[in-house]
Amino acid sequence: MSDNELGMFLRLRREAVTPAEVGLPTGPRRRTPGLRRAELATLAGVSVEYVTRLEQGRDRRPSAQVISALADALRLTTAERVHLHRLTKGAEPGFSCRGDAGPARTVRPTVRALLDRLEPAPAVLLNRLGDILAHTAGYERLAGPVGLLDGSEPNLARFVFTDPRARTAYPDWAHVADEQVAALKQGPFRADPHVAHLADELTVITGDAFAERVATLPGLPRSSGVTRLRHPEVGELRLAYETLELPADDDQRLIVHLPADDATSAALDRLTGRHPGALRALRAVSSG
Repeated sequence: MSDNELGMFLRLRREAVTPAEVGLPTGPRRRTPGLRRAELATLAGVSVEYVTRLEQGRDRRPSAQVISALADALRLTTAERVHLHRLTKGAEPGFSCRGDAGPARTVRPTVRALLDRLEPAPAVLLNRLGDILAHTAGYERLAGPVGLLDGSEPNLARFVFTDPRARTAYPDWAHVADEQVAALKQGPFRADPHVAHLADELTVITGDAFAERVATLPGLPRSSGVTRLRHPEVGELRLAYETLELPADDDQRLIVHLPADDATSAALDRLTGRHPGALRALRAVSSG
């Protein structure tokens, strides 16, 4: 498993930017997806040799000025810029923003009260490992029948990769698996011993299904989107989700699901036993 997360992130982002996006001509004989190294170097005002060293992991401590120039050239979003900064810090031996702190498992009373207020919406609280710490009754009605909440310490990433029921529950399993790996890779990834332990476990159990994603995904899961879930009682659901990050000291994220269409809204009403319209479908929601 590669430890050159910084180099991989830069390469994948470079390959994702088209010449047209940065005002460069697109020739008919381009064999490189996205930008060439030389083109990125020109845009960022550095040498092509330096870009090569960064991508190959032979230099892992670019200056703040170089980080900023690369971020501008690659058209990074704010979240991607933060991720890039974390990766440059994570390359330093022994560095971790969280120190020796283990994954948070305690849920503050006000967070539990917030979950209560979200009922009947399916909502779940996760820590950085994907451990399910708390959830609404609506989420239990959704996730319980597919097996996601089985066991004393249910974990979303572990369920997706190691439980055969996950491939039935998620029609778009490959996309869901990508998102779980991206979530684990936020920040220093293997510099965090707790995340590294889970990553090793999933690699041993699932092999390439997990390891190849680690080697090709740059991190940064989508904070919102639509997930399809096949429920054994009410059939296929399209669920729009929104991820709410709690303060850094909590080290937790809250994911709230809402129906993405009228059929899903009606199905959730049946699960809830409420009058129609308890959870209204969102309009103009697209998958992805």
